[in-house]
Amino acid sequence: MTMTSLAASDPLSLPALLQWYLDAGVDEVIGDEPLDRYLLSQQVVQAAQAAREARQAERIAGQTRPPMQAGGRPTAQASDGLVRPTSVGLAAAPAQARETAAHVAAGCKTLTELRAAVEAFDGCALKVTASTTVFADGNPAAPLMLIGEAPGRDEDRQGVPFVGESGQLLAKMMASIGYDRSRYYITNVLPWRPPGNRTPTDQEVATCLPFLTRHIELVQPRVILLLGGLPTKALFARPEGIMRQRGKWRAYESPGLSHPIPALATLHPAFLLRQPGQKRLAWRDLLEILKKLRGLGVHPG
Repeated sequence: MTMTSLAASDPLSLPALLQWYLDAGVDEVIGDEPLDRYLLSQQVVQAAQAAREARQAERIAGQTRPPMQAGGRPTAQASDGLVRPTSVGLAAAPAQARETAAHVAAGCKTLTELRAAVEAFDGCALKVTASTTVFADGNPAAPLMLIGEAPGRDEDRQGVPFVGESGQLLAKMMASIGYDRSRYYITNVLPWRPPGNRTPTDQEVATCLPFLTRHIELVQPRVILLLGGLPTKALFARPEGIMRQRGKWRAYESPGLSHPIPALATLHPAFLLRQPGQKRLAWRDLLEILKKLRGLGVHPG
C-alpha cells in the first residue's frame, strides 16, 4: 500500500504523509489539482516525434530548405556607431512550426492580437509543460523596452514577467535611474517556462523568435535593453558570452520597423544575484541607457 492510498483509507495518517512529503523535499503546493507529469512528458515526446516525421516527409518531397548559416556575415559598423545584426546563427527550428509562427505573427496588427496568437500557438513543446503563457507587462507606449530570457517559477505561476527574486532586483535597478514599470515595457524571448528553468534550446528560441520580432515591431520602442545573453544571441546571432556582449550598442533592424532601434545588452538580474560583485558593470550599462534616452529627449518623471 502506498503512502497516498494509506492516507485515503486512514485520515489519521495524514500527518505522517505530510511529514513524508517534507522529508522527500516536497514543501510547497504548486496547483489546486494533481498534474500527471509523466503524461505531459509523453506528450512532449509525441510532439517531437511528429516534428521529426514532418521533417522527414519534407526531405522526401525535396521541400526542405537548406539550414541557416551558423556563422553569419561579418558585423557591419555603421556611421552612427551602432553595430548592425548579422544573419541568424540559431539552429533551424522545425520548419512547419517556425513557418506557422512567422505567418501568424506577421498577421497580428495589435498587441492584443499578438497575445492571443501566442496563447493559441501549439508549435513549441514548452507550452505543454508550462502552467501559463507569460506575454509582457509594463507600458507598451513607453520609450524603453526590456527583453529577458524566459519565465521562471514565479513568472510561470503569475503569468507576468520578472515578478520573482530577480524581478525584484530588476525593479530596484531600474528605480535607481528613475524608471518604474509604468515607464518601460518588458517581455521575454520565450513566453513559456522551460522545465526546471533549464537553458532553452536553439530550436525553442528559433520557433518563438517570430513572435518576439513582431512584438518589437508593434511596440516600436526608442531604446531596447537586453537582459542576459539569450536575447542578444536571439536578435543579433552573436556567439560570444554576455560578458563580451554587454555594454555595446547595437542597432536592431527588422522589416516592420520604420528605423533601427539602439539596443544594449546587460547582465541578467538572476546572474547578479549569484555574482553580486558584477553589479558595478550593470550599473555602467544602466547609466548608458539613461544617457541614450536623454540624448533622445526622454527623461524619467
